[in-house]
Amino acid sequence: MVDLSDLSDSTTGVAQVILEQMQELLLKVTLQLARDDWENRRERQRQGIRLAQQEGKYKGRRVNKSLHGRIVALRKAGKTIAETARLAGCSEAQVKRVWAAHRTESQPLPQS
Repeated sequence: MVDLSDLSDSTTGVAQVILEQMQELLLKVTLQLARDDWENRRERQRQGIRLAQQEGKYKGRRVNKSLHGRIVALRKAGKTIAETARLAGCSEAQVKRVWAAHRTESQPLPQS
């Protein structure tokens, strides 16, 4: 990244405006390049994980059954999501995911 602020400070009028705009443009280009690089790395990671899953080499993170059991027990005891998260030592989002999965599993299948 090129810093044009010293040069811009020593000029006046149209030249100063042009240098400031060039500095802003260079910053935007640099930020966009960094964002594109980050997105490319994330996509490559997803592709690698997908390939490894197809080959049976990657199965993802294992379920922490004791934590899930503790979350379900606390929720069944009437604790709120926030209380459950605090007592179980996890995030509220985790509590919501586990509880939703538990409710889906515990619903009986419709009779045909």
